[in-house]
Amino acid sequence: MATVDSKTGAKPAAPKMENTEKRDTLIADEVRFQEEWANSKLFEQNAPGPNDGEQDKFYATMAYPYMNGTLHAGHAFTWSKVEFMIGFARMQGKRTLFPQGYHCTGMPIKAAADKLAREVEMFGQNFEAGPIGDLTLKEKTDPANSDITKFAGGKSKVAAKTGGAKYQFEIMLSLGIPIDEIHKFSDPDYWLRVFPQKCEADLRSIGARVDWRRSMVTTPANPFYDSFVRWQMNRLKSLNKIKFGKRHTVYSPKDGQACLDHDRSSGEGVTVQEYVAVKLKALEWSDKAKQVIGDKIPADADVYFTPATLRPETMYGQTCCFVGPSLSYGIFEVPKDGGKSEYYVCSERSARNMAYQGVFPWGEFHQVVSILGSDVVGTLVNAPLSVHDKGVRILPMETVKLAKGTGVVTCVPSDSPDDYATVVELAKKPDFYGIQKEWVDKEILPIVQTPSSDLIAKYLYEKLKINSPKDAKQLADAKEQAYKEGFYQGVMLYGDFKGLPVQEAKPLVRKQLLDSGDAFVYAEPDGLVISRSGDECVAAFLDQWYFNYGSAANGGDEEWYQKAKSAVEANDVNCFYPEAKHAFEQALDWLGQWACTRSFGLGSKLPWDPTQLVESLSDSSVYMAYYTVSQFLHGDIYGKTPGISSKPISPEQMTDDVWDYIFRRVETVSSEIPGEDLEAMRREFSYWYGLDARISGKDLINNHLMFFLYHHVALFDKPYWPRAIRVNGHLTLNGEKMSKSTGNFLTLRDAVEKYGADATRISLSDAGDGIEDANLEETVANATILRLYELRKWCQETINDESLRSGELLQFDKMFSNELDILVVETRNHYEATFFKLALKSGFYDLTASRDWYRDITKASGIGMHRDLVKRYIELQALLLTPIAPHFSEYLYRDVLKHSDSIQNARYPEATPGDPAITAARNYLRNVSSSITAAEGQQAKKLAKGKAAVFDPKQPKRLTIFVANAFPAWQDKCIDLVARDHAANGTVDTKAVAKHVDKPDMKKAMPFIQLLKKRLDAGETPRDVFERRLPFDEAATLAEIIPSLKQTIPKLQSVDITVTGPDQAKDLPQMAAAATPGNPTFFFENISS
Repeated sequence: MATVDSKTGAKPAAPKMENTEKRDTLIADEVRFQEEWANSKLFEQNAPGPNDGEQDKFYATMAYPYMNGTLHAGHAFTWSKVEFMIGFARMQGKRTLFPQGYHCTGMPIKAAADKLAREVEMFGQNFEAGPIGDLTLKEKTDPANSDITKFAGGKSKVAAKTGGAKYQFEIMLSLGIPIDEIHKFSDPDYWLRVFPQKCEADLRSIGARVDWRRSMVTTPANPFYDSFVRWQMNRLKSLNKIKFGKRHTVYSPKDGQACLDHDRSSGEGVTVQEYVAVKLKALEWSDKAKQVIGDKIPADADVYFTPATLRPETMYGQTCCFVGPSLSYGIFEVPKDGGKSEYYVCSERSARNMAYQGVFPWGEFHQVVSILGSDVVGTLVNAPLSVHDKGVRILPMETVKLAKGTGVVTCVPSDSPDDYATVVELAKKPDFYGIQKEWVDKEILPIVQTPSSDLIAKYLYEKLKINSPKDAKQLADAKEQAYKEGFYQGVMLYGDFKGLPVQEAKPLVRKQLLDSGDAFVYAEPDGLVISRSGDECVAAFLDQWYFNYGSAANGGDEEWYQKAKSAVEANDVNCFYPEAKHAFEQALDWLGQWACTRSFGLGSKLPWDPTQLVESLSDSSVYMAYYTVSQFLHGDIYGKTPGISSKPISPEQMTDDVWDYIFRRVETVSSEIPGEDLEAMRREFSYWYGLDARISGKDLINNHLMFFLYHHVALFDKPYWPRAIRVNGHLTLNGEKMSKSTGNFLTLRDAVEKYGADATRISLSDAGDGIEDANLEETVANATILRLYELRKWCQETINDESLRSGELLQFDKMFSNELDILVVETRNHYEATFFKLALKSGFYDLTASRDWYRDITKASGIGMHRDLVKRYIELQALLLTPIAPHFSEYLYRDVLKHSDSIQNARYPEATPGDPAITAARNYLRNVSSSITAAEGQQAKKLAKGKAAVFDPKQPKRLTIFVANAFPAWQDKCIDLVARDHAANGTVDTKAVAKHVDKPDMKKAMPFIQLLKKRLDAGETPRDVFERRLPFDEAATLAEIIPSLKQTIPKLQSVDITVTGPDQAKDLPQMAAAATPGNPTFFFENISS
């Protein structure tokens, strides 16, 4: 978490970089090692040849970033998880693969390019007439140095000022694009030439372990990838996974096409909600409505109020219909066959949705009257299916909103708590609301029997003590309970389907209403969706190609759904943590049919309908398979130069049958591609697939990762299904949401330039793990620069220190060596679990702290450090940090320890779990030393405050330590209780043991019992714990720290260690009796000098 100023509540700003000498030294070595790794092609990995031996592999990818800008810290956070996993897998001796592609499909690039084209027309090629104001622009680029990939060096000074940019050219300035280069981006293809190279440069600068031979751009800009996408779509269609038909989808009227998740500037994940819009015919208008309407509609016209409902089965219980009295409504003309129109009363927003659903002529919604809700209150309408067949009234409801539904709400007080609360309120104060009491005072008919009541709304209103329609929280809880009980456990009490469960009756009543013409289907986005072009989207009823995702209950392919679901439930796909697995299961149950094409933007053409483009989520679901063979097909990201095949392969040769053969869907193929190349590609796929880990942000669970899972189980045999999906939370920066408008924003390039590669990598590791949101602190990155610099300086100086000791290992040497073993094992466990923050703690921070303790204790004791242990520490520090900070580790490994090979090829060190006896002795010394120094410091504080002290810390003094050789009787009993419980259960249940402790001993016994449990949990043997002996000689161990105590405690002249037992303590000071084995007591006393 970010630190906060206790007085102002403000969080610290990002640190200013002033003296950069240390950082620059680190960066110089980072660049040097990156060049060496690239030249030696360390990360270019191929599958073993047919005559090579077996080798385990690890293949991981991240969701390829979209190429409408540069990478930021959020991208880097997701990247870091793949990077660290790959780094550790290399140390396990596995052959690893981390490829990186560039996503260009969809609307964002095309929409931005079109905006720039308009702005060039408006303001000139270099935007001379634009609203640049007092922004200081970058000087024009020297044409001789106009490399399109090298914009960062001259980043515009407006970058921090354009977070709220109005124009696209301002956004480009904020990305560091020179003003005289921006007009080139009005061509969408230019984006594909610039940003992929910038992305690669940024990832290289942080030391990414990427096999760059396998990179590609999407869309037909790379004809090989285009061929792959066409294969994918053809095969899914042949498997009957792609359907065609009319369905509701989120649609942008401005763009004239479906607006899918990646086409949106806001509203990602929002889907379409379908309602039944019931037609309540106006029988008698209120006086005010008659005045407003006048002769604007024919006198004999059929006018309908159109409430939208999710519960058609309850329409039998309608008692009235609500409008918002202060809301503005329209009466819209609905042309009908035969020339006579109908008219619908609803909100303008809902009419706009209806205009794309076949209710009105396409794209048109002609409003003939504008009218307030209060104007129609009192109007008599016919409510289809209602038992009140003489009509019901339009009444006011203050809580109606225009943002959901049609703005008209039918009232069923038997089953809707909101409706019941409103009719109770209206009945109490009819005059206040300007209505007649008999309009609202109607019989409430039981419609549905639930376990709680046959009038569930009234029951919950009373149970939850709801007093008015303003009790929003209680009403929300009541609504949820009423709906769940009614739908899942309800039985119909009235109507044609009396006796049926509500789940069965609901679709039957819906059909009845639609077939009779008393209702129509209305749909709308279930939330605000804004397209990349700035258009507020609607729900449109379109002919579409769509993936038939979802269960049969959601209208999907049940067999496909079950196959995908079983992969998660059976743990064929490792989700790493329970919360993630639960999120995947929820998404699988929620997901339904999904449109897979659009008509505008960038992308591959649908093979059987070239008027349509494959949308951006649909062409990016199995491209990890493409990575396995892409290096054979092309030598550049655009597919223009040959790959590593024996003979150049053309895109036309990559037929669907060839892809099938490579991906082991068929056993033979006829092709002009040389057989050796076909076999090599088939071998590459077979070796690397299935994907060992897919890394992504948690926001992609509901779309991309679902498609990824569905498509894999459809297209590939089970051995090639993904083996793990690891999702991470969002990344905050310095404790706040990243935002360009507030200036709290960090690109990957800026981070590396500011802090260097390894300091950035360490801060990404430190930011957090798991599905919870993480936080990158720039103060951590800044502090890491000094930490790394000083540590490598110490390693370089100390390894050459001639005063280092050699020979037999002494007690402190053994303790340090033992802790090194423990930290090696602990860090390995964290890496294996992908807990990189914990791996950083044990493998860097704790390891450094252990080094500090060893250095200080041996110096204070006058013996100095052992040469072999110093060398071992440096080597372990290099190895344990290699996955996270490889440049620093390479420096220690190569420049300090003089190894000839790269640490990128080193194996993770082997170590024993540690000796519990040595661990216990070391912890004992730490605790005793800490207690003694704390006690001495406490007395100094008392004297400083003018209080009486037991001794004067500033005067010469003696320390006496009492060591017990046996336990008192009450502790013997505690040990017996713990031993019996441990023997019976294999562990210690402190609550169970406490039941057998004598009450007078409880206060002192429980801490002691907890201590025994802690010793057992730490790995000490039951024999050592229960046989009343420590795993080390307590007095001898204490004697080891006497020199250290004399060094660290001022004026300490002597230290006496007195061993005592229960019978001897009576002749010693009172505190001696309190000593127990493993818990010594002590006191200071002044002595004459």
